[in-house]
Formats: sequence, C-alpha cells, structure tokens
Amino acid sequence: MLSWPDEAGCAACAASLARRPALRDAFIELRGPLGAGKTTFVRHLLHALGITGAIKSPTYALMEPYRAAADCGGFEIAHFDFYRFDDPQEWEDAGFREVFAGPGLKLVEWPEKAAALLPRCDLRIDIAPREKGDIRDVRFEAMSTRGEELLA
Repeated sequence: MLSWPDEAGCAACAASLARRPALRDAFIELRGPLGAGKTTFVRHLLHALGITGAIKSPTYALMEPYRAAADCGGFEIAHFDFYRFDDPQEWEDAGFREVFAGPGLKLVEWPEKAAALLPRCDLRIDIAPREKGDIRDVRFEAMSTRGEELLA
C-alpha cells in the first residue's frame, strides 16, 4: 500500500509504471469509487507514454484508442470505462473480444461492470480517496507473472 499525497504523486507513480517493458501488453484494472482518480492516473500514464493533447474519459464511448509514442515503443493502447456498461451484447458488437485478444496495453476503469466478459488482468490498482484532502491510498496487486514484472 502506498499513498499519493497529491496529483504530483499520482503522476510520478504513472511515470514509473510507463518505464516498465512489460506494460506494452498488459491488462490493468483500475478500481475505486467515483472521483477516486482512476482517469487521472490513466491520463498521467498516457502522457508518460508520449500521448499528447486531451485525454478524455471513455465513459460514453466505452473505449478510446491510443498509440504510444515511437520512443516509448509505439504500441497500441485501449482505455476502457465500463461505468455505463450494462449490455453484454455491446461487448460483442463493439469487437472488444478482439481488442483483448490482440497485442497492446488495456486499461480498464470499472472492470466489475464487465467482469464475466474480461480475461484475468495482470495488475489491479485500487485507489481509495481519504475523507479529507487530496490524499489517495493506493494498492497494487499483481495477478499474473506480467503483473509481477510491472511491480518489480
């Protein structure tokens, strides 16, 4: 367990994770209540991977695709937000099975909303805001060998 005292702590953690070679094909679940900082963490991670411009939450689109900068490996990235997900047929219709079967980094907010459809993740990140202030308590849990490599 660690704590992010502020957004700069979140950004530093994301930048550290971005330097891990195992990230290029990882599946990372981000868990926490509304406003915990899941999208903020993803934003910082994507910026550390060379993505420029606005990075929006895919709450309504369900998925936003990106590509890491060439000097960061140039790999595909899919950022999912299943907060509004409630129809398993959407999964098939949107081609998410193929996305998860293919190479690249998958970042999933609200994975519990699609749990029956998702493969096992490599890394689970639980973010819990404290009642007062900007401090976040964060727990990283490796769920696979790749997840262990991400935490090494």
